[in-house]
Amino acid sequence: MSVDKDTVRKVAHLARINVPEERLEPLAGELSCILDWIEQLNEVDIEGVEAMASTVDVALPMRADETAEGPTGGGQPDNIVGNAPKTEDNFFVVPKVVE
Repeated sequence: MSVDKDTVRKVAHLARINVPEERLEPLAGELSCILDWIEQLNEVDIEGVEAMASTVDVALPMRADETAEGPTGGGQPDNIVGNAPKTEDNFFVVPKVVE
């Protein structure tokens, strides 16, 4: 696919990017090469290839979902909400910000 100077100027305008006039022609050539490479990807046979989220098949380590013991741990709702200006049933009450 070939990109010309006018197309680069139009795309730069739409993207609100200031491209100097002397950079339009070299940029058109670079973009044409990128689009040619992307067109080559259409030739790759991907039949039967599963989609993946990562190139490395790694499972993240998991830990038990437990509350910590001591003064910073859970199980102390009165201590946690004790300094809040307003609470209800051990929950923080905050003013409504969306109407």
